[in-house]
Amino acid sequence: MSSVPVITVDGPSGVGKGTLSKRLVERLGFNFLDSGAIYRALAWGLLHEGHSPDDEAAVVQLARHLPVRFQDGRIWYEDEDISEAIRTEQVAGVASKVAAIPAVREALLQRQRDFARPPGLVADGRDMGTVVFPGAQVKLFLDASPEVRAERRHKQLKEKGMDANIDKIVREIRERDARDRNRAVAPLVPADDAVVIDTSDLSIDEVVERACEVIRARGIDC
Repeated sequence: MSSVPVITVDGPSGVGKGTLSKRLVERLGFNFLDSGAIYRALAWGLLHEGHSPDDEAAVVQLARHLPVRFQDGRIWYEDEDISEAIRTEQVAGVASKVAAIPAVREALLQRQRDFARPPGLVADGRDMGTVVFPGAQVKLFLDASPEVRAERRHKQLKEKGMDANIDKIVREIRERDARDRNRAVAPLVPADDAVVIDTSDLSIDEVVERACEVIRARGIDC
């Protein structure tokens, strides 16, 4: 187990992983890994450079030399700020597809592990507790019904002035879940020692408090 404390926050999209993780980072002063952003950056790069996500050789090649960096809370692809551009449903769909390629996950594994630096790390993703940081001191897995998650996503898109169809979002969430949960490598499942929190009927403050109860039980002040 690493001497640097690691808290993993896994789960499907729309369950509140990012919001919880950022609140924990604020409380703990830890570093933050948004692993999904790495895969989304890869997806954005493929679309930007005109590669098909079905061209596995091109996908793996880009993953091995991905020109992405995280700086001051923003995400850069070479010299372009892609922080907002990677949050579209199109990019999310491509990211989910390429994340199922074993060689892609292998190429990005060490890059993710390098985020574990003092004083500690909060890692947000889908396989943080099962694959990337199997020795993490605290493993949380958030879940919620597809309908609740779709409503949250619909609200986010509307607030950004973007068109959104709730039925289409539900369908896309179910398809993405099926892909993520059934892939051969690093499927979306809770680690055996993870604490599962269903956020369907909880406010973010309630989710944070439940998470902190778990974290404090592991000897980390929260």
